Amino acid sequence: MQLTILGCYSATPRTLNNTTSQVLEINNHMFLIDCGEGTQVQLRKHKIKFNRIKHIFISHLHGDHFFGLVGLISTFRLLTREADLHIYGPKGIKEVVILQMKLADSWTNYNLIFHELTSNKSELIFEDEKVLVHTVPLSHRVYTNGFLFQEKEGDRKLKIDEVKAANINVAYYRKLTQGFDVVNEDGETIKNKSVTKAGIKPKSYAFCSDTMYKEDIVPIIKNVDVLYHESTFLEKHAHLGPKTKHSTAKEAATIAKLANAGTLLLGHYSTRYDGLDAFKEEAQEVFDNVELCEDGKTFNF
Repeated sequence: MQLTILGCYSATPRTLNNTTSQVLEINNHMFLIDCGEGTQVQLRKHKIKFNRIKHIFISHLHGDHFFGLVGLISTFRLLTREADLHIYGPKGIKEVVILQMKLADSWTNYNLIFHELTSNKSELIFEDEKVLVHTVPLSHRVYTNGFLFQEKEGDRKLKIDEVKAANINVAYYRKLTQGFDVVNEDGETIKNKSVTKAGIKPKSYAFCSDTMYKEDIVPIIKNVDVLYHESTFLEKHAHLGPKTKHSTAKEAATIAKLANAGTLLLGHYSTRYDGLDAFKEEAQEVFDNVELCEDGKTFNF
């Protein structure tokens, strides 16, 4: 699982800092999460083959999280894209995009498929044979969701000595890795778990975009491997959190601790601060394994 941070600052882009956008590569998928202004420039700058992006997840309709979307859709058109593009986001996102395309007479030459979200409860919005994606309802000034990405259980591993001792024909090895019991050369049923072991542990990633402190998301993201949680403010500006419906680094760390997350990633920093070290220091007062997002930084998990 690899995560590339294209932008991780709040409100407005600056010379060296971009607004929210990330690329998550998980089990052969490349997902784009949020699409702030300048996202496609960042994709090119970091040499990401963005033609592989088939699914875009938009947390909410504040500009610093989706103003780059129409530009990216237009660029795909100019590059003669043919593959379908799925966009998951709040109700209204289709109207916004279609209006701009209509007025510019720039209809796509590929299928643009919108999945508009309205539920205030967690729901499954994407599933294939490898990955699940659920929404994480958040609390912000407009309707907002985070997203939980989960790998499905992969193939089991053969305990080859036990397999051979059980006299199982090689033709059944694939069925064993898929979790099935099989019949050996002697006509006996061999239980799968007696000759296999669990494969690589599935990984999970939770993206919690703009939100005030919201403890009731904890059951949804429980035991997540990696949690990105917004940390707009330091404690000295904690009083601004309830007004703007944002969180502090310490509040993000509290959610990580309650959820038993493996790693906490901080981002969506207010541009009022000169540096980022204090965000990590304050979060580590509550939760040990903290990393700071920075534009262009890649994490491998």
